Amino acid sequence: MRTNEELQGVSLLGNMHTKYPDDYSPEILETFVNKHPENDYLVTFTCPEFTSLCPKTGQPDFGKITISYIPREQMVESKSLKLYLFSFRNHGDFHEDCVNIIMKDLIRVMDPKYIEVRGDFMPRGGISIIPFANYADADYQQLREQRLAQHLSQRFI
Repeated sequence: MRTNEELQGVSLLGNMHTKYPDDYSPEILETFVNKHPENDYLVTFTCPEFTSLCPKTGQPDFGKITISYIPREQMVESKSLKLYLFSFRNHGDFHEDCVNIIMKDLIRVMDPKYIEVRGDFMPRGGISIIPFANYADADYQQLREQRLAQHLSQRFI
């Protein structure tokens, strides 16, 4: 069981008076200490109802965001991640930008060993956009390159 000290930075989980952000809110992300930093393991989150706005037309864009990472010392708390992803609802940016912004914000708060963010956006005008961004520290560069190559090869099948 986690101690109060270990949960010190987690304020949103269990809070019955959750306020949903009106616009992009990276400051809402919270982390907690990884109890197993000596283990390399993968954590995956899927947000099947991601919404943002087209920066030109203001029309809503819908997609699924998948985030996978290998934690180091800090891990992202899932409710704060949910609220953070919700904060894109009124945010106007292209799909590619959203995926890269999400990845960079998570790198900033967690400093993971490896992270990847993929967006599977619904077609608009007959075209789907599937951006993929990944990052790795020096020890995981081979994994980063393999995952990027794997993603690229799936696009050309």
